[in-house]
Amino acid sequence: MKGFKAFLLRGNVVDLAVAVVIGAAFTKVINSIVDGIINPVVGAFGTQDLNAYTSCLKGTCQLDKATGKVDGILIQWGTVLGAVLSFVITAAVVYFLIVLPVNHLMKRYMSKKDEAVEVIKEAEVNEVVILSEIRDLLVAQRG
Repeated sequence: MKGFKAFLLRGNVVDLAVAVVIGAAFTKVINSIVDGIINPVVGAFGTQDLNAYTSCLKGTCQLDKATGKVDGILIQWGTVLGAVLSFVITAAVVYFLIVLPVNHLMKRYMSKKDEAVEVIKEAEVNEVVILSEIRDLLVAQRG
């Protein structure tokens, strides 16, 4: 049970959980950005729906309304483009709104921590020097 508790409280698991929650929270925001901004910009050059960008490799690629099947091989590269844009936007939002501020705060925290460690190391060095001098004085008194 202690091993499981240590596993759960390990930093990587907590970071992963935070990443999943943040990703889920940003899904609607990112989808709205893609649907409200990216698709209309792309739509200025053609259709406003990225899913409409397709290519036909074989046949006529027409939908048979009776059966619901497509005649030919339909490549829906617009869907892939939309997913890639959504990923890039999500990554940018997470990086600029979470990673950069947290890194900045951690850098400030670590610099303060490093200063404290330096003070402790300096005190330890001074203590060693003083103890060495005391040892030398004791040796000199004996000899």
